[in-house]
Amino acid sequence: MMDMIVESAAEETAAKAAARVVLFDFDGVLMRGDAFTAFMRWHLGRSGWRLAACALLMPVLASFLALRPTRMRALGAVVRVALLGLDNTRFERLLDRFVPEFVQRPRIFIRDGIRELRRHMQAGEHVIVVSGCEERLLRRIFDAIGLAEIELISSRLREGRLGMRKQVHNIGRTKPLQLAAYGIESPWDVAYSDSAHDIPMLKGAREAVLVNASEETRQRVARALGQAPRSVNWY
Repeated sequence: MMDMIVESAAEETAAKAAARVVLFDFDGVLMRGDAFTAFMRWHLGRSGWRLAACALLMPVLASFLALRPTRMRALGAVVRVALLGLDNTRFERLLDRFVPEFVQRPRIFIRDGIRELRRHMQAGEHVIVVSGCEERLLRRIFDAIGLAEIELISSRLREGRLGMRKQVHNIGRTKPLQLAAYGIESPWDVAYSDSAHDIPMLKGAREAVLVNASEETRQRVARALGQAPRSVNWY
């Protein structure tokens, strides 16, 4: 029996290695808006003192939020304050309450994107959602919409002394590094994104696809890639 299990696992690994690798960003590609931002707004709306603490912090961080090089650190400070006092158990209980309501919001998902993701999966390709969204939130969203088998590489939070804090923020140059840590080396076959932040991931793709991207984003990505990516409009 053990030999059969080992053989089956080896066959699955070999099949994945032989399959085309297709990467999807999440926010803006499969879902409208930003899932973690939506969660944070919901969470702050339920906690008056956290909302007040973030409001007091905003004037201090305003100048940092306005500048691209410091924006992510400033946003990280807001997230730290919003997650003060939470441990893993409390965080996951919040997700359990948030996600069922969230996935029922009208037009929250980009149906063409979900359809394309399913098409790649049904073709036997190795499909991975590579997202800046928090891992446990993202997993619950896909579980809720019947895609529990999808592979995810995403941001992660961990417990700290004062609450949840960043462990990995999976954006920009971190995405290819995270992929490599999971044994996925470039070139991958297709990468879908809506953002110039994903240029490092798009550069590693044989085919880069921009989804619902602005003209400015298309131009930035084209300059970085040395050629115009394929563009699609999904609804």
